[in-house]
Amino acid sequence: MFKLSEIKELIKLLDQTSSVHELEIESEGMKLAIRKPDRSEADAMAIQATPYAYPYTPAPQPQSQQYAAPAAVNEIPAAAQQPVSTEGTLHKIVSPMVGTFYSAASPETPSFVNVGDRVSEKSTVCIIEAMKLMNELEAEVRGEIVSVLAENGQLVEYGQPLFLVKPE
Repeated sequence: MFKLSEIKELIKLLDQTSSVHELEIESEGMKLAIRKPDRSEADAMAIQATPYAYPYTPAPQPQSQQYAAPAAVNEIPAAAQQPVSTEGTLHKIVSPMVGTFYSAASPETPSFVNVGDRVSEKSTVCIIEAMKLMNELEAEVRGEIVSVLAENGQLVEYGQPLFLVKPE
C-alpha cells in the first residue's frame, strides 16, 4: 500500500520536472497512476478525481471570513469565531486529494485536533477518505491549531485549506 507521504513526494517530483508528464507504479497488487494535467484540464481533474463526481461549490463568504468553515455559531468555540489577524504568518494544512474530511477516527472517538491544540510535524490532524481508502493527514509543522476550516463529513477538494496553524 502506498503511504500518503510517498504519494505526495511523487506528485512533487512529477510537478518539478518538465520532461515527465505521466507516471505509473505497481506494487503489492496496488497500482498508482499520476498524470500531470495541462492548465485547461486542472479544474476538470479536481471533480473527476473521485468516482462520486460531487462538484464542490463553496458557499459565498464575507471577505473577512473567507477561510472560516460554514457552521452554526453554537458549534464553533469562541476562539475560532474571531477573525485571524495574523493570517499571513499562519501555515495552511491543505487537502492533498479530493475526498471526504473526517475529524476523528470514528464517530465515537474525539477529534484528532481542536482549536488551541498543539501539534508536531507527525501529529495526525484528520483523515481524508478517497475511494474507500482512509488517508491520515499529518500536520507537517509544529505549532498551535488556530482554526479548523472543514466540517466532519464534508467533501474537500485538492488544495483546499483544512486547518490554520500558528507555527512555533
